[in-house]
Amino acid sequence: MAKVEATVDVLIVGAGLSGIGAAAHLTMQCPNKSYAIVEQRADMGGTWDLFRYPGIRSDSDMHTLGYRFKPWLHEKTIADGPAIHEYIHETATEFDINPHIHFGHRVMTANWSSADARWYVTARSVKGGADRHFAARFLFMCSGYYDYDEGYRPDFPGENDFKGQIVHPQHWPEDLDYAGKKVVVIGSGATAVTIVPVMAQKAADVTMLQRSPTYMVSRPARDPFANRLRKILPEKIAYAITRWKNINHQRFTYWYARRNPAKLGAKLVDMARQELPETVDVEKHFVPRYGPWEQRLCLVPDSDIFKAISNGNARVVTDHIDRFTKTGIQLKSGDHLDADIIVTATGLNLVTMGKTAMSIDGVPINFGDHFNYKGVMYNDIPNLASVFGYINASWTLKTDIVADYVCRLLWKMDDKNVTVATPHLDDVNMPRLPFVSDFSSGYFARSFDKLPKNGDRHPWRVLQDYTAEKKILSEDPVDDGVMVFSNPAVVERERVAETLMAAE
Repeated sequence: MAKVEATVDVLIVGAGLSGIGAAAHLTMQCPNKSYAIVEQRADMGGTWDLFRYPGIRSDSDMHTLGYRFKPWLHEKTIADGPAIHEYIHETATEFDINPHIHFGHRVMTANWSSADARWYVTARSVKGGADRHFAARFLFMCSGYYDYDEGYRPDFPGENDFKGQIVHPQHWPEDLDYAGKKVVVIGSGATAVTIVPVMAQKAADVTMLQRSPTYMVSRPARDPFANRLRKILPEKIAYAITRWKNINHQRFTYWYARRNPAKLGAKLVDMARQELPETVDVEKHFVPRYGPWEQRLCLVPDSDIFKAISNGNARVVTDHIDRFTKTGIQLKSGDHLDADIIVTATGLNLVTMGKTAMSIDGVPINFGDHFNYKGVMYNDIPNLASVFGYINASWTLKTDIVADYVCRLLWKMDDKNVTVATPHLDDVNMPRLPFVSDFSSGYFARSFDKLPKNGDRHPWRVLQDYTAEKKILSEDPVDDGVMVFSNPAVVERERVAETLMAAE
């Protein structure tokens, strides 16, 4: 075994919104626990440090995407990437997290030793330096849900014939000059909807090419309610009230979508119709084939993409790609889109545990064979938690309550004088249900086999319900009869011997 450089109570993998939030909660709730963070990038921020495409912004309001414990004080509630990046840095500074972060190291392997009750973790320097080795009593995976190395991009026939530039938003060139050029953005998700109106301000012509439409909903970038409240109430109280309001609005919208998909779908399409000129074929370009919230709704701040289309700076084309040509894209309808630049906003590759090779006593873990436990841990894998957010609400709402649970679990382990906590599944025949049901986004569909499974009962189901999971993770008993608390054999023998000696 390689020499361990540092042993900590909790090792956090990832210094994005989730990782920094987890560290802040440990600082507040478990000041007796040591921790370290391993981050592969040179800076914290995760998504908000990686993506640099034009207009990068949140697709949720920052009163719910932000942390429960740190008010969002910017005037814009639909925030741009740099503002969110700054917010994460502010949090790290406030809680003195920076000294705990090991930047520029990517976690490659993590092996649980049953004999030692430790995770042994190897992190590789991204600049080619020596590997670093950590030991941790508890492993907290906050590495995100998608592959940072490569975005999803299908192979298009004739790509090599195209004489212009092909760009994926995940790898945006800093020096890309699109002023006065013809741009085709392939895709209709949140990234494409963000890029198109911003590029349309400088480009000669921008076309969003989609196979099928997405539901779009316009909201003000500035929340009048939140900004008024901040003027009359202390910041923390104003933030808490706005956060409560927005969480419940998200919940109601999702509830209504599930019970009245046709009505909500018609309303969303009608809202888009009112924003667009009569010359736009709304039925063709803005009526999806699926129900609302079968995929995430695309948030449009201040109607920016609708304005770009209305002003003639951008357009939407619904068609299928036949092939790339020297000068653009040939469509199956027979039309041709001229382009100097093609942006492939075609999505992400979903991964589990940041592609870390994980094992127990040297035996590899296939998370596709395991069940979720309370949406935090996994059956029969000890001392491991991860953050995987919501598909029907702000993704990082989950961070706060998962961190609550981890801290409560660590305290319970101390109370019981044990070093191992393992959720045990005693029903080998429990149905293996999808990680997320009724959600058709491509990155989930492509990754079903890799993802942990849902069972058919509590606590083996991810509920996708913030209010219910908040109670489960922040209030319900940790010692629930499913979680098995133990010590490794050697430690247990020593503990029994000490107990007997004390009794004598």
